[in-house]
Order: sequence, then C-alpha cells, then structure tokens
Amino acid sequence: MLKIYKTDSTNNTLNEIQEIQDDCWINVLEPTEEEIKKLSTLINISEKKLKDFMDEEEQARTEVEENYGVIVLDIPIYEKHENYLMSVTVPLIILQVDNKYIITMCTKTTDIFNDFIDGNVKDFYTEKKSRFTIQIMLKIAAKYIKDLKIINEETHKSERSLKKSTNNNALLKLMRLQKSLVYFSTSLRSNDIVLEKLQKNTLIPLYIEDTDVLEDVIIENRQAIEMASIYSEILTSTINVFGTIISNNLNRIMKFLAGFTIVISIPTMVASFMGMNVPLGFFKENQFSFLIIFIISLILSIIVALLLKRKNML
Repeated sequence: MLKIYKTDSTNNTLNEIQEIQDDCWINVLEPTEEEIKKLSTLINISEKKLKDFMDEEEQARTEVEENYGVIVLDIPIYEKHENYLMSVTVPLIILQVDNKYIITMCTKTTDIFNDFIDGNVKDFYTEKKSRFTIQIMLKIAAKYIKDLKIINEETHKSERSLKKSTNNNALLKLMRLQKSLVYFSTSLRSNDIVLEKLQKNTLIPLYIEDTDVLEDVIIENRQAIEMASIYSEILTSTINVFGTIISNNLNRIMKFLAGFTIVISIPTMVASFMGMNVPLGFFKENQFSFLIIFIISLILSIIVALLLKRKNML
C-alpha cells in the first residue's frame, strides 16, 4: 500500500493526494514490487537501497547521504504463528528526502499512523518534518508500553490457569510471551541508542519545542525498557515456579491413582480367595454369604482408605 498525504494549510486537515508534492508524506506499508519501483522513481533512490532499508533483520540506526537522511526504528506488531498471535518487532524506516518530503516505510501493516491519518494528533503538519518524525517516535514508544501492558495481562491470565493445570499449554503460552519480551527489550535498547544520537547530532533540525518532545520520547522509551526488563524477570520466575507446580500436580494425581488402585483391589482380592475351589465351611451353606463377603470387602477397603488418607495418599 502506497499513499500520499499532505496537510491543507487553509483548514489544517490532512488530505490524501495522488501526486507527490513538496511537504507531503508518503506512507508505504506492505509494499508490492510495483510500489517499490514506483517509490524508487518518485524519490530517486534505487530499488535495492529501499529493499535493504526494509530488510526485516535491519537494525535500528541512522544514516545520512547527500540527498536524504534515514532513521530506522523497531516497532512492535502482531505476527501469526500457526494458530496463535505473537508480538514481534520489525523495522520502520523514516526517510527525509531533499528536505522536501517525508517517507515512512514498513514491511508490515501497523496502526501507529492511524491517529495521524484520522486527525487525532495535536500540532501535526506534514510540512513540519522534524516535528512529525518525533511524533512518530512518541507513538512508537507509546505502542511499546501498551503492548507490554497487554503481555503483562496475558501473563496473569496464564498464571491463573496454571494453578490447577497438568498440561503444557499455558506454560508454552508463557514461553511465547517471554520470547516477545526478549524481542521488545532488544529493540527498545536499539531504539534508545538512535534517540540519543538524534538528541546529540543534526540529522534532523530540532527547534526548542521539538527538543522537549524528543526528551519525552526518550523518557517514554526508557520507561518501556524498564517495564520490559521487570516483566521479563517476573515471567522467567513464573515459568520456573509453575513448571515445578505442574510437576507437583502430576505427582499428586499419580499418588491418588496409586492409592485408589490399592483400595479397589481389596474387594477383588477377597473375591478371588473366596472363589477358590476349596471348602468354604460356613460360607458354603449360608444364604447371606454374598452379603457377608461384600461387607467384609467394604470394611477392609474403608480401613485401607483411611490409612492411606492419613499418609496423604488420597
């Protein structure tokens, strides 16, 4: 998807336009080969270079060339794996070309730009490229914090289901959440390095109000780093503890089944003895012999069950 937007200075609204203009914003999400070729022609940057920028293994960084400056940041997204969704990170590229227009590119669809497109971001203008760049960074940091809170909620849900669980499903879910936190922690630290560079150099010109917003971005990003670190430690501890709990639950069930097997084997044993081809004396002629044998078996089973209960086996 390739769309071009520009702020209308007369009423300060964002409009979609069909042709590239000065001070416009080009948003490229999940681009096709044709869209990459079109973008290459529009901004005079080679297709190979654009594809290199959008490599999913690309690290967060900055780069300055003669006619453009690029900022690569990692953003969180949901990715489908088999029958479940998992939080991962992918690169988001922010390009400023000839100081004429700004381009955002990502190999995946993201909701980070929704508020910009819907007009829900205060003081957003496509011609204010530095401000727009920093506002995008602020949205990214906020997105990390939001997704980290969701991961924490999912952790609590899994904890509740694990308390009486003997299977691995909830534990596997916790391990997937831990994997997401590893992605988040690594990406947030890489983003932090990029933000520090932006604060120190002149890759993008910063005005006083822009500097304040950039400081807010750095604070939000570091808050997200702390949250990811704390949640990761809690999750690691939880996985270890509940791995032991699942093992104990299974041992308890096995112990109960062993005790129950002993109890129900007593009537079988009594019936086996009484059914042997030997003289039974009193029981042979007594019309209540079956009832007596049943009562004896029941009494013996109750005695054994009480003994096992005292040994905590039932």
